Amino acid sequence: MTSATEARRRLRAALAAGRRVTGTFVKLPTVDSVDLARQAGFDFVVVDGEHSALPDETVLALVRHAAATGLAALVRVPAVNAAWINRVLESGAAGVQLSMLTGAAETSALVAAVRYSPHGERSVSLAHPAAGFGATDLAAYLAAEDHDPPLLVGQIETATTRDPLPAVLDGLDVAFVGTTDLAVSLGIAGAADQSALAARVAEVAAAAHAAGTAFGGWVARPDAGLIAASGLGSAAFVIAGSDLQLLGSALRETAAGARDLPGPESAAS
Repeated sequence: MTSATEARRRLRAALAAGRRVTGTFVKLPTVDSVDLARQAGFDFVVVDGEHSALPDETVLALVRHAAATGLAALVRVPAVNAAWINRVLESGAAGVQLSMLTGAAETSALVAAVRYSPHGERSVSLAHPAAGFGATDLAAYLAAEDHDPPLLVGQIETATTRDPLPAVLDGLDVAFVGTTDLAVSLGIAGAADQSALAARVAEVAAAAHAAGTAFGGWVARPDAGLIAASGLGSAAFVIAGSDLQLLGSALRETAAGARDLPGPESAAS
């Protein structure tokens, strides 16, 4: 079993048992972010291939480093690109997180991109880290991939979907509500009345639970009150902030504290 399949197995087992797993987005081009996330005790990271300036080669390097250290790393993608998805999986990604999921055809395309025949259309090779650079027997590799396929997370972040939610969620491990884009889609970003947002979040959560799919979402920080206020109380898959956001918050807090320190004139007096 490779580190990637072991990481998937751990995450999937935790979700199946109803335990909450927590991760953070990685947007900075340094493996230090991965190491710090693992050291802090996060269950996974999501390397952000959508809202970041990470070049493709850096995404692959971050995934490979996470796999080497035993930390599950998913990659967020803005669309289903089978060739690119194959590359991130071959580098050791535990799964894929697809943004702006609105139709069942997109989910089917995502499943096809991550699964080998007969369950999908992914091209096979053993010349990559996830297969031990050819050291893994083809039959054993395919069996492991079939038993523990990549974790699939779909972001529902629009006011409506082209197909009913049960059809859109079919094949996913996690239905992830993207509340920021969702608020914009609903036309209520920054509005005092967030009832429409809460109703849509609850709708996605109910559909996920009915389908036997884990429910997930994003919060700025892993605070119980904030999670509840965001409608994520039943979420088993939670992404808290990002390395960039958390660094910025810590720097602002530290700078504010430094500004509040007594000046040298106080000590002199």
